[in-house]
Amino acid sequence: MLATVLFTDLVGSTERARRLGDRAWAELVERHHGVVRRELARFGCEEIDTAGDGFLALGEGPTSTIRCALSVRDAVASLGLSVRAGVHTGEVERHRGGSPRGIAVHVGARVAAAAGADEVFVSATTGDLVAGSGIHLEDRGEFELKGVGRRRLYAATA
Repeated sequence: MLATVLFTDLVGSTERARRLGDRAWAELVERHHGVVRRELARFGCEEIDTAGDGFLALGEGPTSTIRCALSVRDAVASLGLSVRAGVHTGEVERHRGGSPRGIAVHVGARVAAAAGADEVFVSATTGDLVAGSGIHLEDRGEFELKGVGRRRLYAATA
C-alpha cells in the first residue's frame, strides 16, 4: 500500500532526563505522549509505535501528515521540548493490524534523523506530492541517508 510515514523524536532527551531525574522525566514524557497523540488524532494519523520518546505514525496523506508534524512540533514546544520529525511517502507492506514494513519506513526514519531541533524534514518524493497544497518547503540539499543513499530533503515551514 502507498503510505505516508511520520517519525518524531525528542531532541536532547538524554541530557534533559539527567537534569530532571527519572520521575520528573517520566512525567514529562507522558505529557509529551499525550500531546503527540492528540495531534495525531486531530490530523487523522494512526499511531503505530513509540520508541522511548519518539513516534512512528501513518498519515492519511502527505499534506495532512506534514501539517500534523508541524503541529506536533509547535505543541511540544509548549512543554519546553524540541522535536525533530521526518515525513516520507512510499510503498509499505502491512498485514491486517500489523506494523508497516519496507524501505519506505526506513527512509522515513532516516529523513527524521537528518532533521535538527524543531525541524520537519520531508523527502523529495513527498514534497512533489504536496505541490499546490500551500505547504512551504525549503530545499536543504542532498543528504546521505544511512543505508538508503543520497536523497534531497526539504524543511516544511508552513
